[in-house]
Amino acid sequence: MSRVLVVEDETHLAEGLRFNLEAEGYQVAVADTGEAALAVLAARAFDVVVLDVMLPGIDGFSVVTEMRQQGLYTPTLILTARGHAGDVLKGFAAGADDYLTKPFELAILIARIGGLLRRREWMQATLAPAPVRPESAAAAPGPVQEFHFGDKAVSFDRLELVVREQVYPLTLMEAHVLRYLIQHEGKPVSRQKMLEDVWGLHEDTDTRAIDNFMVRLRRYIEDNPGRPRHLLTVRGVGYRFVAEPKPE
Repeated sequence: MSRVLVVEDETHLAEGLRFNLEAEGYQVAVADTGEAALAVLAARAFDVVVLDVMLPGIDGFSVVTEMRQQGLYTPTLILTARGHAGDVLKGFAAGADDYLTKPFELAILIARIGGLLRRREWMQATLAPAPVRPESAAAAPGPVQEFHFGDKAVSFDRLELVVREQVYPLTLMEAHVLRYLIQHEGKPVSRQKMLEDVWGLHEDTDTRAIDNFMVRLRRYIEDNPGRPRHLLTVRGVGYRFVAEPKPE
């Protein structure tokens, strides 16, 4: 039985979600503040977190940021009444994996939770062949589960980035972004295209939110994030991933 933590300060909504999710077969716990959510997460393991953004005390963005800093990579869906793309990207930059704008339909929320639970399998099963070196292709025929570049490797089924002997856990969204960039290896990808294809946003927004997300990925990937060699900025366009940069 999958365990879901609902973080919502509106009692009627929280209890309604508990009732309906339990009817779907989930084991549900409820927290009404960000501080309470972090305490519950520290004590118990969950499979999905449904997290309201507007909470008393620390907000949902801060909760998911603290979760990731503590090494808690539980798939997290944020609920926000602020559907502006900048707020959505702020949630993703903090470490969220999906979002839903209030008011929402219960069936859609249940579908999104199911999607988060299946996402690891989907990433493994639907990952289109990415540009891999021959040894990688020989080691893993069929759908690409692992991609090697330089002295690094990203595992899409384990949601891990390995840099030499250091292992960095990835959120579902971080892995999804890396997969997208790897699939377009060597080609400039515009910020707008990433908004549409990765985040599912189809409106103009402040692209600084995307840039901030890339800054975090560079901290994982690059030996010197200030002088990136794999995740390059294409001025006036967006980004370009280079698996094997030329020697300096």
